[in-house]
Amino acid sequence: MLWRRIVLSASTALAVAAAALGAAQPAGAAGHRYVALGDSYSSGVGAGSYLSDSGDCRRSTNAYPSLWAAANSPSSFSFTACSGATTGTVRSGQLGPLNSSTTLVSVTAGGNDVGFADIMQTCVLNSEATCVAAVNAAVVKMNSTLPGGLSALYADIRGRAPQAHVIVLGYPRFYKLSGSCIAGLSETERAAVNRGSDTLNGVLAKQAANAGFTFSGVVDEFTGHEICSADSWLHSLSVPVYNSYHPKAAGQSGGYLPAFRSAV
Repeated sequence: MLWRRIVLSASTALAVAAAALGAAQPAGAAGHRYVALGDSYSSGVGAGSYLSDSGDCRRSTNAYPSLWAAANSPSSFSFTACSGATTGTVRSGQLGPLNSSTTLVSVTAGGNDVGFADIMQTCVLNSEATCVAAVNAAVVKMNSTLPGGLSALYADIRGRAPQAHVIVLGYPRFYKLSGSCIAGLSETERAAVNRGSDTLNGVLAKQAANAGFTFSGVVDEFTGHEICSADSWLHSLSVPVYNSYHPKAAGQSGGYLPAFRSAV
């Protein structure tokens, strides 16, 4: 009888543990109907291996949406993210696949609304003071006009996909300060660019929360892998120029994919 009680107790404990583990697991990824929206950080610019039918959108098989879909075999996968997209062009050109059966959405948008590519060009080609002024002007846009664009985009996503779990992903901090770079932007310029990225992430997080969406930042994942680190996951000024200041394949797989996967 004692042995039988021990066996039953062990079986009960295992059953409880299994139930607890099951409750802690996310909903089966294979059942998801996933739509990936956004700009070049979601399409995978800089990661290579672009889909032949994606043209200048440069959707990559190395981008985090493709990697997650390949690993999890969702019921359906629509990949409409496109290089150069703003909140407005995501609204006008990418939302077609969303519907009431969509269960999972990812999106990056906002960097192009405030002209981050132009800021980097300004910083590379002009004086330190001009660079800092450009970042400061973008920060004003982030706090004034960008919230309205994000709010409109998020409302459209929710209206088209009312049942979906929507994950808003942020942007990396570009530079490791006091790092290994011996040329390029000054330390003051690098700090200003990082400050701009941090402000942008803060606006994204607030608007995502207002919409009832999940914000997943990538700063922690990229820490130690910024430009000027020993193992950068971001392109610096590059050829072709469109790769510049975008994640490499390692940044998509080691940075964006874990940030997305942890939020699904």
